[in-house]
This record gives sequence, structure tokens and C-alpha cells, in this order.
Amino acid sequence: MIRLSGTDGTKPDPDQIWAWLREIPDPEIPVVSVVDLGMIRDVVWDGDCLRVAVTPTYSGCPATAVITLDIRRALEARGLDDISVEICRAPAWTTDWITPEGRQKLHAYGIAPPAHTAKCAGMLVRAEIKCPLCGSSQTELVSEFGSTPCKASFRCTSCLEPFDYFKPF
Repeated sequence: MIRLSGTDGTKPDPDQIWAWLREIPDPEIPVVSVVDLGMIRDVVWDGDCLRVAVTPTYSGCPATAVITLDIRRALEARGLDDISVEICRAPAWTTDWITPEGRQKLHAYGIAPPAHTAKCAGMLVRAEIKCPLCGSSQTELVSEFGSTPCKASFRCTSCLEPFDYFKPF
């Protein structure tokens, strides 16, 4: 049974719930929330059950279980106890779902946000990757594999600092 947290005995509206979800950090990149990353796909009341649809950043993401638990705990702390956190794998998550605020937070944290990619004659063309530390576009790929599967390792040839790049997909 749900414990209603509104002072007038009503269920919190979806806007309030979205605000609470914006406070839940991604476990691998704590400066961005699960909402910033575009992982929360829907929040809806189904009778007294709150249903939260989540799309992981990739199907094998090891943080999915932690994210689900964090969502449940955050909502329970707000007085909700009939919660269904549903993992939605289709459509697949894309970096296009990262909010503008999320992109800014990644950059400020020293992770180059995913560049918008373009197709030329059907081939994916990598956009210019700027250093999030000094802003130079003189960067080079060090490894397609970074600190997490969704990031690549780059190095700035201007300031000589290494940085992660959030790969677009």
C-alpha cells in the first residue's frame, strides 16, 4: 500500500517524481543523474503503483542493478512503497537522449560529451573531439576502451592531458 506523501493525502504528481529522480546520480559518473543521461523513459501511476521505465545505457551495463535499487530507495525515502522499476531495452538507449544539462555536467567534470555524428555516403564520420580541459581540438584517440565501456580514452596534444570521451551510440 502506498503511503501518500502529499499534505492533502494525494499522490505526488509525475513532475515531482521527475524532480526526485533528477537527484539520483549515475553510479559510474556521479556528476550526472539518471535523468541527465536520458535513462528514465517514463513515470506513470498505474492505480496505486508507480511505474518507472528505465533504459540502461547499454544492454550489458553492470550498473543497471545499482540504478534500479537507487531509484527504488530514493522513491521509498519519499514515502512511496508500491514501485515498479521496469527495464526497457527497446528502443535502445542513445547518446542523443543525454540532456543539454547532462552534456554540460560531463564537460565540467572533464569528460568530453558525445559529439554529434554525421553520415557521409552511409559511413559514420567522427566529429571533432575537443579537450574538456583546455578546449583544444588537437586531440587524439589513445584507446577505444576507456574507464567504462561507454567511454574511450583520448589525449590532448595541446595541454598533454588525458581525458575520457563519452562514445556516441
